[in-house]
Amino acid sequence: MSETTTPGVDKTAAGVDETGAGTLDDQFLTDVGTRLRRLRTDRGWTVQHLADRAGISRRLLTQIERGQANPSLVTMTRLARQVGTDFRALLDQDGTDTPVTVGGPAERRLVWSTPAGSTGELLQSVTGDRTVDLWRWRLATGDSYQGQPDPAGSAELFHVLEGELTLSVGADRWRVPAGGSARLASDCRYAYENQGSEPVTFVRTVYLSR
Repeated sequence: MSETTTPGVDKTAAGVDETGAGTLDDQFLTDVGTRLRRLRTDRGWTVQHLADRAGISRRLLTQIERGQANPSLVTMTRLARQVGTDFRALLDQDGTDTPVTVGGPAERRLVWSTPAGSTGELLQSVTGDRTVDLWRWRLATGDSYQGQPDPAGSAELFHVLEGELTLSVGADRWRVPAGGSARLASDCRYAYENQGSEPVTFVRTVYLSR
C-alpha cells in the first residue's frame, strides 16, 4: 500500500520518517506537540538542542510541535525519552502516584488510523529502565502498518483476538491465527498485515530497550 504523506511536511529533512499506509491521529498530534513543546521549554532547551538529542532534524521537530507532521511512533517514543517521560505521558497532563491505574474504553487514545478503518489505540504505558506500551490494534482487510527499527534489543508481543495477523520481516512472513501469539524482535524493519478476508484485532505489547 502507498505511503501517506502530510502536505507541507518535508520528509527528507531527516530521512524518511514514515508510518506506512496510515496516519497519526490529528488530535493526538496536537496534544503531543503542545505537551512536547512545554516540556522542552521548561528545560530551557532550544528546538535544535532537542532535535540533536533525538537524532532528528530541527524542521521535523518544529512540525511535530505544531501538530503538522506525520512522524513514526519510534520518533515519538525517542522524543518522549529525551524530555524525561514516556509515550503515554505525553498525552496526559497529570500523572498518578497510585499503585493501580485503570483505563476504561473512554481512556483509549487513538494514535494511528487508515481510511479503511484500521486503528492503533494506546491503552497503557510504563517507563523507567525499559519502556513498555500496551496497544489494541485493528487492521482492515488489505491494510498494513510499516514499522521502523526500534533500538537494539527491543521486542514486541502479540495476541490475536479475531482474524489472522501476518507479521513480515523482509521477505519472510509469519501467520498468527485467532487465539495465537507471537514475539517479534523489532530492531529491524517489519510490518503487520491483514491478508485475510476479515478484519484482524490484536493486542500488542511494545518493549523498548534504551
